[in-house]
Amino acid sequence: MVGPDHRRRLGSNATAIGANVVVLGIAEHKRQPIRQFTKYGLVVTTATVTISAAYVWLHYFAHA
Repeated sequence: MVGPDHRRRLGSNATAIGANVVVLGIAEHKRQPIRQFTKYGLVVTTATVTISAAYVWLHYFAHA
């Protein structure tokens, strides 16, 4: 079931604002720039949104 909480989390992977504070602390400790986090986050967000859109389309429109 995809509820409001899941929709909020789906897009939060793209930015450091939506990221876990612990992850950002670890990245800072290891001197990894936040830009690197956003670079990987955008890839993950694109993949999850694409997979979710395909699932919704198949579930609600292809079997209608």
